[in-house]
Amino acid sequence: MKEYILIVEDDNDINHMLQELLDQHEYETIQAYSGTEAMLCMERWQPEAVILDLMLPGMPGEEVLWEIKKKYPQTGVIVASAKDEVHTRVSLLRMGADDYVVKPFDTEELLARLEAVLRRSRGLKKAGGAENIPKGWKQQCQLEYKDLCVDRENLQVWVGGREAALTKREYLILELLMSNPGKVFTKSNIYESVWNEEFLGEDNAVNVHISNIRQKLAKLHPEETYIQTVWGIGFKMK
Repeated sequence: MKEYILIVEDDNDINHMLQELLDQHEYETIQAYSGTEAMLCMERWQPEAVILDLMLPGMPGEEVLWEIKKKYPQTGVIVASAKDEVHTRVSLLRMGADDYVVKPFDTEELLARLEAVLRRSRGLKKAGGAENIPKGWKQQCQLEYKDLCVDRENLQVWVGGREAALTKREYLILELLMSNPGKVFTKSNIYESVWNEEFLGEDNAVNVHISNIRQKLAKLHPEETYIQTVWGIGFKMK
């Protein structure tokens, strides 16, 4: 079965170049030229991955990324942009982007990155089925809470035997909270522990990662709530 890839790019030449490239490699392509059109395509087709430009008319690419990851957390997103500043790439990865390529990019590199993102997306979808629970997963636990299990050696999190596809920072945040479930960790605690940088009062990065963790855990166990917000202070395991 072919996999759907959404191309979100307002430059007509680049959009069609990407369409031809992906068609040649037997992907089904969907084309959007604005952020609003992209979200309509997401709702209609729910593609497996998105190649997303940032400089879009109307709804900017950063907002499109935020909306996709909020509504369709299993969908992989590769940002393709001429912006090559480190802080831009870091900010987008923190927002949930699965990868980032700088324009002009090498098409072979883009295809390799796309395949890597699709492999992660497939793994996340497969994790939803009980038939894919590996034998002996419980023996890998070094840290447990409710039906959550942390394998510290491999940086993995299991929800009732199904693996949650967390990014490294998402994993580190959850591991920190699970290390002392009764403790309230401030946003400063979390940021300085996970990012290894001084916390300067900008808490959006922490909030975004907590939101991503909640969504990914909810996909595997919708009836359970794991992380509690302690308003005005921070977060703890519920």
